[in-house]
Amino acid sequence: MTATTGRPTMAAARRWAAAPAPDFAHLIRLSDDTGLFEHARHAIVRREHGYCTDDVARGLVVISREPEPTEEVLRLAERYLAFLTHAQDDGGAFRNRLGHDRRWADDPGLGDWWGRALWGLGTAAARSPAAWIREEALVAFSRGAARRSPAPHAMAFAGLGAAEVLRRHPGHVAAATLLADAATRVGAPGSDPRWPWPREHLTYANPALAEVIIAASQLRHGGPPLDDGLRMLTWLRAVQLRDGRLSVVPVKGWRHGAVRLHHDQQPIEVAALADACATAATVTGDPGWETGIRQAVGWFLGDNDLGTPMWDPATGGGYDGLTPHGPNLNQGAESTLALISTLQHARRLS
Repeated sequence: MTATTGRPTMAAARRWAAAPAPDFAHLIRLSDDTGLFEHARHAIVRREHGYCTDDVARGLVVISREPEPTEEVLRLAERYLAFLTHAQDDGGAFRNRLGHDRRWADDPGLGDWWGRALWGLGTAAARSPAAWIREEALVAFSRGAARRSPAPHAMAFAGLGAAEVLRRHPGHVAAATLLADAATRVGAPGSDPRWPWPREHLTYANPALAEVIIAASQLRHGGPPLDDGLRMLTWLRAVQLRDGRLSVVPVKGWRHGAVRLHHDQQPIEVAALADACATAATVTGDPGWETGIRQAVGWFLGDNDLGTPMWDPATGGGYDGLTPHGPNLNQGAESTLALISTLQHARRLS
């Protein structure tokens, strides 16, 4: 299946030409010697809300993708890795919420944060330029890879970490098994061409589910058909386009047969689409998937429903959501990481 859905608008093409390089200034601002703070009011850290494994793991993914990180950025990877290994228990589960008082507010579990922790650890194990980070991340990943979550999103995130490990360590049995199990948990696309999705409800980071199917299709044994993941991603991208620009599923989601709302749109959905399109382009060799990446970049730079930039050039922070009245100007960790991740893909295309 080829990627032929949509073409970037002229405005998007102009913005693409001026796409900035990834900027880590705000991520550094949000981090301290313990981890990555979750929330901000505008660009000011809200320390009272503490840290979460979810965001620290996202941070480790993005930092590990940097081909030539500065010393300051590489130190973030050290802190984020230390946070994740502290959050992990002996059985491979993870706690999620740590207060600014350095006390955990929950017990170890296998929710989305477990999946994202394995994604971050797997990416660090595969891509970090520091050998000792790769080694320690692989130890922690291998411990967590023995567990399974009942949640499709958690399994999809974990599966993406497993795919990263397999790119560097093709014989890693635990990673291969985890990736196969993740694809099985996500499920096959439905037979209805109007809704070829494994579930009746689109929620958040939806492209990650299609991406893990695409990644798992490359397994030597037990992988799903590549066309399953490509069909899911082709449809998902198509239904999130309006007049050639991205208009992604909002935070409340969209149920099959229901009226679809268009706000509040979240940066995580846009970044997940860029990730999935990049994986599809790599696996298939079809450059048509790069159009999806360009549309994701365009969304951040202003080619969206309201024609407004979704980041602050003065701080390097990403805005937390697109509301009916404009951007939510808070610049939290999730949105800032979504911006950086998408601009990393733009840099590779450039």
